Amino acid sequence: MHTRIDEIGDRIYRVSTYVPEIAPPAGFTFNQFLVDAEEPLLFHTGMRALFPAVSEAIGRVVPLERLRWVTFGHVEADECGSMNEFLAAAPNARVAHNTLGCLVSLNDLADRPPVPMDDGEPLDLGDVLDLGGRRVRRRVRNLNTPHVPHGWEARVLFEEQTRTLFCGDLFTHLGDGPPVTDGDLVEAALESERLFRQTSCLTAAATTLRALAELRPRTLAVMHGSSFHGDGAAALNGLADALEQRFGPETDFVGLPSVLADPHP
Repeated sequence: MHTRIDEIGDRIYRVSTYVPEIAPPAGFTFNQFLVDAEEPLLFHTGMRALFPAVSEAIGRVVPLERLRWVTFGHVEADECGSMNEFLAAAPNARVAHNTLGCLVSLNDLADRPPVPMDDGEPLDLGDVLDLGGRRVRRRVRNLNTPHVPHGWEARVLFEEQTRTLFCGDLFTHLGDGPPVTDGDLVEAALESERLFRQTSCLTAAATTLRALAELRPRTLAVMHGSSFHGDGAAALNGLADALEQRFGPETDFVGLPSVLADPHP
């Protein structure tokens, strides 16, 4: 197991831990994302066991005590397992999640009261110097995605200035690829879906993916696998189409023609 940190966008960092024992021989990555701004934001925390490695990597970019926002896609160990460890290390940090997630889980689980966010609500992270030395405003927008890919309280974040979509478990794929790629991730994501069957509602997933495509993101920050830089709308629409074709009502749980679909083929 090893952890690395890479800048995948202007002041946006991917903290990636590769675990070869999961889904061998390819292995599996767990990725956290840091937005370095006046009020630094972390998207995903990793499990509690990863806290020493992840926090050390973050500390190479910003002092851990400066962390202001702890965020994630849904309530799951790899998304928020070390939430309270980060709150302890950063005395001014708060968890920010959608209102439903706060009501059903985080009001009880978080050591400090979380900040609830409505669908579409922005979170201002303050100013940052961009690569050209200009002072620009950074803010992320909360977008609820219930049951996509899973979890009643699921959501994504969209960073407006860099057009980065922090898309959580969407586009999950195996292996320890490059930090960011411009290659097609759809087929790899389909193989992961065949293996894990993580998407809880195909109809909702396809509709949500197409709605997210309307944001026209330039970077897709993927939690498991390489992130993507390029035509994010085409990637999101492509995944929606492919999920419907591969895992539609005429297929069974491994993506093969189902004998239940037609008793007399």
